[in-house]
Amino acid sequence: MSTAPTTAPLRVGVRVPPDLGEPAPEFHDLAATDGQRYSLSSFDGREALALVFTGNGCPTAKSCEDRLIALQEAYRSRGLQLVAINSNNPYLSPPDTLARMSLRAAEKGFNFPYLKDETGAAARAYGATHTPTVVLFDGNRRLRYRGRIDDARHPARVTRHDLQQAIDDLLAGRPVEVPETEAFGCSIVW
Repeated sequence: MSTAPTTAPLRVGVRVPPDLGEPAPEFHDLAATDGQRYSLSSFDGREALALVFTGNGCPTAKSCEDRLIALQEAYRSRGLQLVAINSNNPYLSPPDTLARMSLRAAEKGFNFPYLKDETGAAARAYGATHTPTVVLFDGNRRLRYRGRIDDARHPARVTRHDLQQAIDDLLAGRPVEVPETEAFGCSIVW
């Protein structure tokens, strides 16, 4: 059983991502495709929290959606909560409006919240610059993994499931074997 999460304040306009072992930056009141609004505290009580910074138009991010749905399905009962966050500026990237995000979530059958980070402040606070980028936190909301989902865009070419391995290590109470990898994909459109 984990204790109450420890979090760091969201530093609006300043990109100072947490180092491994540091607390998750706060985010508040982000609109979601399910019509609700979420904050970091909305996910208290989960043993692991994976925030995936993603975008509707990025081919790499889109290629990972089925894998993310499968991860959430497989690990939900073990305490994982996956959350997708879209930080792209919808004025510069029209596929990334909340309305288009809602269509994408329904079309794909997302089984996790899909949030809109209108200002990009959450992505900056977590150090996300590409879609997809994952940050994985333990039950105390300490950063345990940052990087990519897998080592290849196309499922047939994947040889290492980086996020899944990090989740397995975290939920087994082990240190994450590979705590940082380099995320690749499309740049977040600020």
